[in-house]
Amino acid sequence: MKICVVALGKIGLPLAVQFAGKGHQVTGADVNPAVVDLVNAGIEPFPGESELDVRLKKVVASGNLRATVDTKAAVAKSEAVVVVAPLIVDENAIPDFRAMDAATRAIAQGLQPGTLVSYETTLPVHTTRQRFGPMLAQGSGLQAGQDFYLCHSPERIFCGRIFADLRRYPKLIGGVNEASAAKAVEFYQAVLDFDPRPDLARPNGVWDLGSTEAAELAKLAETTYRDVNIALANQFTRFADSEGIDIYQVIEACNSQPFSHIHQPGLVGGHCIPVYPRFYMVNDSAATIVRAAREANDDMPGYVVGLLDGILGGLVDRKVAVLGAAYRGGVKETAFSGVFPLVKALSGAGADVAVHDPLYTDEELAGYGFTPYHLGESVEGAIVQADHAEYRVLSSEQLPRVGAIVDRCCITDPELWPGVTRKVLGAPS
Repeated sequence: MKICVVALGKIGLPLAVQFAGKGHQVTGADVNPAVVDLVNAGIEPFPGESELDVRLKKVVASGNLRATVDTKAAVAKSEAVVVVAPLIVDENAIPDFRAMDAATRAIAQGLQPGTLVSYETTLPVHTTRQRFGPMLAQGSGLQAGQDFYLCHSPERIFCGRIFADLRRYPKLIGGVNEASAAKAVEFYQAVLDFDPRPDLARPNGVWDLGSTEAAELAKLAETTYRDVNIALANQFTRFADSEGIDIYQVIEACNSQPFSHIHQPGLVGGHCIPVYPRFYMVNDSAATIVRAAREANDDMPGYVVGLLDGILGGLVDRKVAVLGAAYRGGVKETAFSGVFPLVKALSGAGADVAVHDPLYTDEELAGYGFTPYHLGESVEGAIVQADHAEYRVLSSEQLPRVGAIVDRCCITDPELWPGVTRKVLGAPS
């Protein structure tokens, strides 16, 4: 089968490699010439994705994967098109469709009769049918569900373990009509493998949810549920802090009982949790619980900074290190990372802020507007923002003169911080 994957980012490239590894002829289309050149050389453009380096080299060498900047030409030669272009929210929390719209228009120019177009980017409900279907039709002269097949199939994977997650979780699809759904099921059965999952209500594999809207909502429901759960844990945490209660013991006790799972508290970053609930709220003006949860989670960086401020007796002109620029440990990605609101809140409190991350160079950190921090430099306070493995063995000796550390990830070893006021978010001091 000839397949085009549009956008070779941290989701799109592993998908292209997966499809090519199943023996299909895959063309990856991306607007960034540097990414295209690296992929064609068999070099991963970004580190940290398990198995990607080896798999990429293999499928490029076999000729099953090539990359191009010409989306129109790649689509014109393909039987299936998988779209993974980014969709974010702007400063007003409104979805910014510019990248998705540009990709869709380029696809429309090359779209041929009988082609399947599958949107894997997480979308607000109705977007596939009401926005992209007409856009594809207008640009191609073809009708969705009649001349070409159209579906939504949300990605349900975590960076760093994508190939394992593709096997573990059912592949959800929803078509604009039955013919599109049938074509989507046929396609994903041909490009994916699934682990046995006796714990599931039905066999692991491709699951047709009946409509594009159901598939869109399924992904939004998953991530929004987590956002609400984390907000609840954060509120429990703030109360526990005020009462001297160890919230981690409370959560462990709650999670020992079925149907009462509570997420770990803390800052919420990454593509999914801070963004997708806003996609849901686009169509549900009555989503008061979701809105309150998002507000509660957005408020956590200020709360964490307030803890450090209270310990040090003020932050004006204090040198403070934020440990971790990435949104999650071991993943080189800053999208919606908690580092940005933390640095903003610290700077607003008058602190002299620097940022450390073992995955980033000084130049990369400076590119985000941060002052790089190097272990061994004197600092008065620190906040652990990302749960990197390196921070589990971090000690006060590596942060000379540090008087206080707020560990929002609960990963630092108390024995390595003698004489330092160490505050773990949600645990007694």
